[in-house]
Amino acid sequence: MSISKFSSTFARICAASAALLAPAVAFAQEAAPAATAAAAPALTMDKGDNTWMLVSSALVLLMTIPGLALFYGGLVRAKNMLSVLMQVFMITAVVALIWVTYGYSLAFTDGGSLNSFVGGFSKAFLAGVNTSSLVETFSKGVAIPEYTFIVFQMTFACITPGLIVGAFAERIKFSAVMLFVVLWVTFIYFPMAHMVWFWGGPSSYTSPAGLIFSYGAIDFAGGTVVHINAGIAGLVGAIMLGKRTGYKKEIMAPHSMTLTMVGASLLWVGWFGFNAGSNLEANSYASLAFINTFLAAAAAAVSWCIVETLSRGKASMLGGASGAVAGLVAITPAAGFAGPMGSIVLGLLVSPACYFFVDVVKNKFNYDDSLDVFGVHCVGGIIGALGTGILVNPALGGAGIVDYSTADFAASYAGTATQVWNQAKGVLTTLLWSGIGSAILYKIVDVVIGLRVTVEAEREGLDLSTHGEAAYHTS
Repeated sequence: MSISKFSSTFARICAASAALLAPAVAFAQEAAPAATAAAAPALTMDKGDNTWMLVSSALVLLMTIPGLALFYGGLVRAKNMLSVLMQVFMITAVVALIWVTYGYSLAFTDGGSLNSFVGGFSKAFLAGVNTSSLVETFSKGVAIPEYTFIVFQMTFACITPGLIVGAFAERIKFSAVMLFVVLWVTFIYFPMAHMVWFWGGPSSYTSPAGLIFSYGAIDFAGGTVVHINAGIAGLVGAIMLGKRTGYKKEIMAPHSMTLTMVGASLLWVGWFGFNAGSNLEANSYASLAFINTFLAAAAAAVSWCIVETLSRGKASMLGGASGAVAGLVAITPAAGFAGPMGSIVLGLLVSPACYFFVDVVKNKFNYDDSLDVFGVHCVGGIIGALGTGILVNPALGGAGIVDYSTADFAASYAGTATQVWNQAKGVLTTLLWSGIGSAILYKIVDVVIGLRVTVEAEREGLDLSTHGEAAYHTS
């Protein structure tokens, strides 16, 4: 794609983002009839693939509740522990309902004239979905039950907005969180999932695809859709809400590194379903994603502790946990593309970069990203997305990119410059769509019900002031 054509594409993205909340953009459309395609092969389902995908779905839910909830909860002060648990828990419940109402349809159906950006409503309320409907995987003619695909993708939709709350923890109204999440998944997440992952499948690879997919960008399990998307939204939110009362004047240390370690460990375990499950089949590519997930997290945990030791003289449990999460974030887009040694390199490199943003950049620009959502998820996601374009190279041990136009689905590689540029376009599109769109949504929520709690409520702690109960009691 030429520079002029790409600039034109970004102009369209910015215009779409500015009009993000107009019903005509998100809702007033009818899915155009699908183009007549060549006869597709009969779809067959393997019980082993279906079993693996159901297990993977449960593992991703484990990442969110209790994994993410405990990881974040341990990092805040004791008086706000319950508020974080409540936010993550209720986001999961609300988004699950939205997903089956219209989210799945917006993400994974043809959107007609708006198909580059979002799907339509042909499967709203799961219309047409039953126990006989199948979804093709990445092998021609191989399928899983559509219900299985729906529930797997539902867990991704639930965890992504949950990641955002760490950026403005300890100072936001519960009602504001919930309203923002409803708007955010509708206007940001569902379109992003469509832009990155919607295509015709191996039996209809020439069908119209989402914008970022059409760039040639690859994202195995959600580096753009989940981590960059949530990370930039978190940064925008942290800036728009302002700093916590007493920030840099009072001690705001994590109240329980024990719970944070437990949460990080649950995230690590659940991430095997997140990454290896994204293969949609229980084959060797799932095994590749599995081992890469293990190794990248391990390498990044070691790397973070080394950097911490060199800079501060001591390695911390918080550093080890943060490093593991950074490695998991970075390997997410590359999980089924990189080789095992490449995943180790990615893990070793991502921690110093994330550490720099968490320790230096945040202090330099003086924004209060409470739990470093931007520094770990957005920065780690960008490194992973760009690194995927390099590590997928078969010459570096990568798996290559499947060319579905060939009879044998041969793996190919367009070259480092080409693929990294494709990846970069995906990253920039995500930053623009989510950054601009999230700012608009935060402003709307602020005007409607207000974003921040009062100073008195913040000092008392959100557990008591918002929910009327405490995480801990002393006798």
